[in-house]
Amino acid sequence: MKLKDRVVIVTASAGAGIGKATAWRLAKEGASVVISDTHEKRIKEVTESMQAEGHRAIGVVCDVSRWEQVQAMVGRTLDAFGQIDILVNNAARELLSQVVDMTEENWDLVMNVCLKGTFLCTKAVLPTMIGQRSGSIINLSSVAAYVGSSMGESSYCAAKAGVIALTRVTAAENAKYGIRANCVAPGFVPNPFLERIYTKEMLDAMAKMSPLGRGARPEEMASIVAFLASDDASYITGEVVNASAGMYWRP
Repeated sequence: MKLKDRVVIVTASAGAGIGKATAWRLAKEGASVVISDTHEKRIKEVTESMQAEGHRAIGVVCDVSRWEQVQAMVGRTLDAFGQIDILVNNAARELLSQVVDMTEENWDLVMNVCLKGTFLCTKAVLPTMIGQRSGSIINLSSVAAYVGSSMGESSYCAAKAGVIALTRVTAAENAKYGIRANCVAPGFVPNPFLERIYTKEMLDAMAKMSPLGRGARPEEMASIVAFLASDDASYITGEVVNASAGMYWRP
């Protein structure tokens, strides 16, 4: 119960990956949780499941690339809970295309969700956190920001590198208000959504890139987010936690 009496927004948290696992982990740590996603049915299912287990939760449909929807999500959160203590920017999008073949539309789509969405959600919660003189923002990046890729992930790699830079700037600008900003850079985290993007051969190859010989479980990433969100990480800000099980060792 390290997050008792805290209020958290987790974007893209009604799917099958890190977002949903994180929302559940933070709820079990005592937080009131805002389930944010673009899929209304899934939001309802996750929210009702949490409420059935006694957790405080609301669901909000939100496309993080659209400012008016992000503002509405923050407004709904404040109406329901009166505060915002933690933001987890998990929403992401991936479209595979070699640079030479990449369309401007597809580039923008990935950037708008991964990077612009992180910016908009951060911008939207900061006034509340500044007023509270406290807050924790955790952004999801990727080791792809460091290692690159030959599989057509240029927009994703670039966006995730941007998320790291944005995290550090957010930390530097807002430390004086008691606000921390950190980043988690996972390696390969299998989930059903990835099976629609990558071939089985690609997924198998990514799993073998770690010395552990497997991808991460979403719950393993959620544990890192829970630590960064808690007071146990009160002296950590502007950091990137590389969670790739040896897929990439950062100096």
